[in-house]
Amino acid sequence: MQKTVVLNVVGLTPSLLGEHTPHLSRWAKNGQLANIKPVLPAVTCTAQATYLTGKLPDEHGIVGNGWYFRDECEVKFWKQSNKLVQAPKIWDMARSLDSSFTCANLFWWYNMYSSVDYAITPRPLYPADGRKIPDIYTQPGEMRSHITNDLGQFPLFNFWGPNTNITSSQWIADSAKWTEERYNPTLTLVYLPHLDYVLQRLGTKNSLIHQDLQEIDAICGDLIAYYEARNAQVIVLSEYGITDVSQPVHLNRVLRENGLLAVREELGRELLDPGASSAFAVADHQVAHIYVNDPSYIPKVRDILESTPGVAQVLEDEKTAYHLNHFRSGELVAIASSNSWFTYYYWLDDACAPDFASTVDIHRKPGYDPVELFIDPQIKVPQLKVGLKLLQKKLGFRYLMDVIPMDANLVRGSHGAINVSPQDQPIFITQKSNLLDVNTIAATDVCKLLIRHLTE
Repeated sequence: MQKTVVLNVVGLTPSLLGEHTPHLSRWAKNGQLANIKPVLPAVTCTAQATYLTGKLPDEHGIVGNGWYFRDECEVKFWKQSNKLVQAPKIWDMARSLDSSFTCANLFWWYNMYSSVDYAITPRPLYPADGRKIPDIYTQPGEMRSHITNDLGQFPLFNFWGPNTNITSSQWIADSAKWTEERYNPTLTLVYLPHLDYVLQRLGTKNSLIHQDLQEIDAICGDLIAYYEARNAQVIVLSEYGITDVSQPVHLNRVLRENGLLAVREELGRELLDPGASSAFAVADHQVAHIYVNDPSYIPKVRDILESTPGVAQVLEDEKTAYHLNHFRSGELVAIASSNSWFTYYYWLDDACAPDFASTVDIHRKPGYDPVELFIDPQIKVPQLKVGLKLLQKKLGFRYLMDVIPMDANLVRGSHGAINVSPQDQPIFITQKSNLLDVNTIAATDVCKLLIRHLTE
């Protein structure tokens, strides 16, 4: 098989290739670029599962970054077991063609307990005293101590949150070289998320993103040169494009105001009670699964959603046409208008919001929260507050890093909907022009193209 490397530059679109991405622009010009018609929802876990299986969500089961686990009556986001993906993966397909094939999966999602040969993924430690310590999970397990000794601790707090910066993508790039030099895998999958977070925070028109484009371009240029010197063919792709937004839509508040969503009080704070709700939304960027526990309420819920400003479309029977007719999906699926996105917010008074609302807490929030990318602008000296919290941590006291605002208007970029212009679609770039003779491919074609790169 032909040695192949896939650089997943999240958020990269034709509109972002230009003077601030000289390496990628030059490399694309020398090769062949095609737009990828994104899968619905155009979000991380769904897109990656489609790329790695060649199947659609109604077949592989990844209907979003999270969903409602009906038997547990709980919403769960960012689970990590690969067993949640209900279809064969590309490394299984390739291994069936050549038993000597090996694969390294570096930070693509659902990267635990798979049949991949080498894996690295974020996996913080959560001691009983409430701390969150940056760490990774690796396969095989002994990789963890060796790579941490060589590269240092994975910069988790630069990977997600208000302190997100290029450091985490650089660490992932360094881990790719580290893995290459020790294991020489046939296929290497590399996740480079930097642009994703920057564009959600600032939007695509802000001149401040120019430096971020240059930073991720430099990493890609370095990796391309490194791998090509090792006789590997490199593919650059992305999962979705970020588009500018200005209108947050609070679906759960709308459902609550209509008497459909239930909360329970704990220590003076409100928690969403999915099992007791007639209907609630699991918000995921520009798409939301609406779970209706009592089917008789479906027509009423659909009417409410369709009359809500910022909702462009509501799918019911239409889920089949969009390949979302899966038991993990909501009874209804809402799609935001182009300038809108969906929050998970369900409280009507910020004083009653759960304590985790003002923290970075991706697992307890019953929906995706891009506001975690911001420091609350109401905090006059944020460095002082963060410093005092860290001092509490070092002294062994309990603390709450409550520095995240609850102002959804801060978010400037989003994704998930698929009715975007070609300039805002994800892309696939290869130097093997003979394997890519069209201008647009389906998301399901990515897996086939990767197999062809490996075998032809």
